[in-house]
Amino acid sequence: MGELILLRHGETEWSRDRRHTGRTDLPLTAAGEAAARMLVPALTRRSVVAAFTSPAQRATRTAELAGLADAKTDPDLQEWDYGGYEGRTTRDIRESRPGWYLWRDGVIPGDADHPGETVAQVGARADAVLARVGPLLADGDVALVAHAHLLRVLTARWLTLPPDGGRYFRLDTGTLCTLGTEHDKPVITTWNTPVDA
Repeated sequence: MGELILLRHGETEWSRDRRHTGRTDLPLTAAGEAAARMLVPALTRRSVVAAFTSPAQRATRTAELAGLADAKTDPDLQEWDYGGYEGRTTRDIRESRPGWYLWRDGVIPGDADHPGETVAQVGARADAVLARVGPLLADGDVALVAHAHLLRVLTARWLTLPPDGGRYFRLDTGTLCTLGTEHDKPVITTWNTPVDA
C-alpha cells in the first residue's frame, strides 16, 4: 500500500504575514516558488500514481513546480473558509475577541465570497477526499497539494480523530508530510519536513 503525500503550498505574502488565507487567491512569493521547486527530488524518489490539488493558484503552482503538473483539481482541497476573519491575523482578531482560538471558537460569517465554515464542515470535505483517494493507495503513493488547516484536519480524520484534532499538527509552508499505516492502522510516517536544496 502506498502513502498519502501531503504538500503544503509555498509561501504567499499573506502566509508570510500570518494572515488567514482561505478563499482569497494569492500567488506564491519568489521564496514560495523556490521552496516548491525543492520538492522535486523528494517526489521523484516516490511512486506517485495520482496527484490532486486545491484550485487555489498557490496550490496549483506549487504542484506544477514540484513536478506534479498532471495533478487534478479537487475543490474539496480548498482551505478552511475563514468567513469574516479572512485576511486577518490572530493577533488582530484577538483585539476584539480576546483569547480567540480558531479550533475552539470558529469563525464569523463574512461576505458572499467568504460565508465561513465550521471545523465539522472542513472535516466533511476532508472525509470526502480520503474516500476518493483511499482506493488509489493500493497502486502507490497519492500526493495532495493544499493548505495548512485543511491538511491538518485531513490528517486528524486519517487518524480517526475528530476534525478539531488537526490543532495538534503544526504545518509550515513548502513542507512535505506522509501518512501511512503500521500493522494496518493509520499513522503519520513523516510530518512538517522541510525540503533542503
